[in-house]
Amino acid sequence: MDRRNFLKNLCAAGATSVALPALAEAQEESTKKEFVSVLVDTTRCIGCRSCEVACATQNDLPIPENTSSDVFAELRDTTPDQWTVVNKFETDAGDVFVKKQCMHCNQAACSTACLTQAMYKTQEGPVIWRANKCMGCRFCMVSCPFVIPRFEYDSANPKIQKCILCYERLEEGQIPACVETCPVDALQFGTRREMERIAQNRVANHPNDYVDHIYGQHEVGGTGWLYLSAVPFDQIGFRTDLSHEPVPALTQNFLYSVPIVFLLWPAILNGMRYTKSNEDAVQIDMTDNTGEDS
Repeated sequence: MDRRNFLKNLCAAGATSVALPALAEAQEESTKKEFVSVLVDTTRCIGCRSCEVACATQNDLPIPENTSSDVFAELRDTTPDQWTVVNKFETDAGDVFVKKQCMHCNQAACSTACLTQAMYKTQEGPVIWRANKCMGCRFCMVSCPFVIPRFEYDSANPKIQKCILCYERLEEGQIPACVETCPVDALQFGTRREMERIAQNRVANHPNDYVDHIYGQHEVGGTGWLYLSAVPFDQIGFRTDLSHEPVPALTQNFLYSVPIVFLLWPAILNGMRYTKSNEDAVQIDMTDNTGEDS
């Protein structure tokens, strides 16, 4: 490989390392925008799981087969085939049903950790995954404080799967499918500022019905999904050990600590492969031309 091609490969590799601070800057800028949000009032949820069916229908996922209450016998987690689940928690105040899905953090750790911006925080707020940019590093899975992104280990063409807050519907002026289908208004959709105001008013006006805490208002710098509850959140499956500091700051420190060779080497190899394929193509072309001249 000559000097010119080596420099070309090195420049391609350097783009990977440049992406890290660029992502951090973009993430900081995103916090200045007015994001959309969903308010979940767990005191209203009846555990009908209509949201699960709506999510599956909207995203071409398998429709949940078990429609009986037996499904609540064990706590369930999201999967590549099920982006939202409803769990039942037995508390001192009675049974509480809680919907679980991607929290769409205001400053999403998964987006900042992604070297190629395949996991992307949109200007509207939803965090989406773009298949054409993913290189399969799965840093998004490691960095998520809520353990949400799921990898299709059993697929020949694996994807990262998670709730995208019905981003396609939002682009068409519609609300998320789960919000639209909820029969008891346990889910409400609007701007984050509006959802915060509604949540604060409910807590203030009905102090005996809610704990004085809006989950997601400050956790990890704030999330797109906000929750109200009649019982402490640690009783209904929420992490209560999270700080108010956005996780991306911690994620970036981790990424910068990774030896640069591990970030550059894949790009260098890709550059070498590209150069070699071009050289082979030129060689074949020259051979063909030689044959024609003879």
